[in-house]
Amino acid sequence: MLKHPLPRLDKDEELRNLLLPYCRLHYGEIWKDKKAGHRVICCDCTDKDLLSKLFENFNGKLAIHDPPYNFNAFQKYDENGFYNWCKKWIDITYLFLDDNSSLYVWLGAEHKNFFQPFGIFLNLMSETNFKSKNFITLRNQRGFGTQKNWMSVRQELLYFVKGKPTFNIEAEYTDIPKTLKGYYKTINGVNTENFERSKSTNIRAGNVWIDIQQVFYRMEENVNGCYAQKPLKAIERIIKASSNENEIVFDFFLHSGTTLIAAEKLNRKCFAVDIDPVFCEISIRRIEHFRNNGKTGWQNSNPFYEEIMSNKKIKNYLKSKYKIEY
Repeated sequence: MLKHPLPRLDKDEELRNLLLPYCRLHYGEIWKDKKAGHRVICCDCTDKDLLSKLFENFNGKLAIHDPPYNFNAFQKYDENGFYNWCKKWIDITYLFLDDNSSLYVWLGAEHKNFFQPFGIFLNLMSETNFKSKNFITLRNQRGFGTQKNWMSVRQELLYFVKGKPTFNIEAEYTDIPKTLKGYYKTINGVNTENFERSKSTNIRAGNVWIDIQQVFYRMEENVNGCYAQKPLKAIERIIKASSNENEIVFDFFLHSGTTLIAAEKLNRKCFAVDIDPVFCEISIRRIEHFRNNGKTGWQNSNPFYEEIMSNKKIKNYLKSKYKIEY
């Protein structure tokens, strides 16, 4: 049971405003980590001038983006607006990526709206200099069900490349052991089966990931107050596959800070962006929390617990609106 919950901050502007005074970044400011070289900037991901200050003369080897889409994005944009907005940050992504680099984008496909914005985004990417590489599906262990349709348990992940980037194949092997023999093939005149030809006794993830659990409140990596966190294991797999140690990974929609934590664990530098000072603060606190006690999130607490406990106004607000007692 969650002991100290924090409601979704993207849905509660009043609570978000109460937490703003505890955020160390204002718009346009950069947090530079002296220990590992990470950077976090509070700005719009389409603000090329500010992003130039973030990157200086550096380029990334890998970009991992989880933009707002479906109901979030279309509250702000129509389809043309969404296309034009995405084009801006995709062009900027291309600019700050190395000549041989990778881009991964999480994107939804709303079945009630002709699977948009998936089609819009694919059309956009076909007009860029990126090359499509793969379409990955992360299979959720839970989903939202219906009695009149197939249960939705899928998250879409698009993989693009610029030039000829790194791909570390060993990152693709899962923890799931191979149990079936077969797939016979003649090699140098000898009939062999897949165990003999394999580099591992475990199966490869391929482009359908069934071994990763989406984040929910019982997991250590949970950051309550955030919405639709991507699993740390998924981001670690991407980073291991498409970058090497000490290289720069960047994320234009940092939110709960998962890319930052994954980069820290895997000895990469993360350059990250979020337009909201509260989510910038949460991400910075998350890496500090990880360094202090090895925890990847706040399973039974939240990033602003100390401030809430000392602020009667916030406690009263949470009690009156959500019946939460601290």
